[in-house]
This record gives sequence, C-alpha cells and structure tokens, in this order.
Amino acid sequence: MSTSFTRSLREGSDPTWASATGHRFVHELHDGSIADDVMAGYLIQDHRFLDSFLALLGAGVASANTFEARLRLSQFVGEVAGDENTYFLRSFDALGVTATQRESVPNTAATDGFLAVFHDAAETRDYAAILAVLLVTEWLYLEWAAAAPRPLPEYFVHAEWITLHDDPGFVGFVDFLRSELDAVGPSSAERAREFFDRTVQLELDFFDQSYQHPVNATQAHAPAQQGGGTR
Repeated sequence: MSTSFTRSLREGSDPTWASATGHRFVHELHDGSIADDVMAGYLIQDHRFLDSFLALLGAGVASANTFEARLRLSQFVGEVAGDENTYFLRSFDALGVTATQRESVPNTAATDGFLAVFHDAAETRDYAAILAVLLVTEWLYLEWAAAAPRPLPEYFVHAEWITLHDDPGFVGFVDFLRSELDAVGPSSAERAREFFDRTVQLELDFFDQSYQHPVNATQAHAPAQQGGGTR
C-alpha cells in the first residue's frame, strides 16, 4: 500500500513531531499539573498570532481551487474568530492575566517564528504551502489531544484546551486538510515539505519556550465558566 503525501510529511518530520506531541507541556496539561504562570504565558503567546492565523486562512480561501474547499475554510475562519477567541478571553480572566500583560509581554522567538511562517506561506499564494502550515497547526494538536487520558482535568482552562482539539468537528477539519494537501501537494512537494517541517519545529520550540517565559498571574483557578472554542 502506498503512503499518502501527508503521511509521508508526517513521518519525515520525526523525531521533531514526536518530541512535540510527547512534550512535557502536553503531559502536564493532560494531568492538570501545569503551572498557572506557564499556562498564562503560553496562552498570551498563542493568542498573539491569532490575527496572522486568520490571514493565513484567508489566503487559503483565496487560493483554494474548489468552492467546497473555500466554503470549509471559511467556516473554520468563523470558528476561530468566534469560539476560540472566547476561550482565550475566559482563560485570561480565570488566570488573572491583565490587559496590560497581554499587550506588554514580549514575543518569544517561537511566536515571531509563527508570525513569519504564516506571512511567508500566505505570500506564496501557493495552496499547497498554505495547507502544509495549516495542517501542522491542527493535526499535531489533534494527535496530542486525542491521546489525553480520561477523565480530563477539572480546571476548564486545561480540559477545554484538550477537548477543543479532539471533537468530531475538529477531527473532520484535519481530515479535510489532509485530503486537500494529498491532492495538491505532490505537484509542489519540495515547498510543501519545507513549510511543513518549519512549522513542526516551531511547535516544539513554542512548547519549550513556554517554560522559559512564564507570566505571573494575579489570581489562579477561578471558578470554571461555560463555553468553548478551537485553536
């Protein structure tokens, strides 16, 4: 049986991929032991490139070659702009992250790297390159989220960040991205692989640097609030 293009990308990215999905950050998130200051710093940085991620999705909509693909990507834009942003705001409140901290904490090198790779992929106007970056950001998260043991941690900041990346809709979106890249990737294989590997390395760096740049919160473990979102 032949290996799909996306599977070959995934297998070719090891051991970096495995280091990211098996990272200390992932294990501590799974068991609820991750420190509040580490989680706060991580979420500040992740929220920092939400705007550029939406621009990348927009470039995907513009470069897709079918109406069905444009429609699916557009639907995901709405999910990210709505539910995901809501999760971040609720989590910042629960962790005691102030508006000043959200604005003043400097970018980590990995955050700058994500901003650059999102911009660079979007600027190519190459659907395969754009898909390669999008696929890493979603598929890698699905893999570690799906591996979380049950029951999940009680604190919603931890539990929802896991379930948001392991619900049927998210799984379906990853399947869609894989199908699209399997179709168009082989014709732009070198560029797609370059962007894929670059993004996998950034995911690992992002987890590493979350421990190097914690943010002290003003309160911890506020009462859980209802709601949800996606990355």
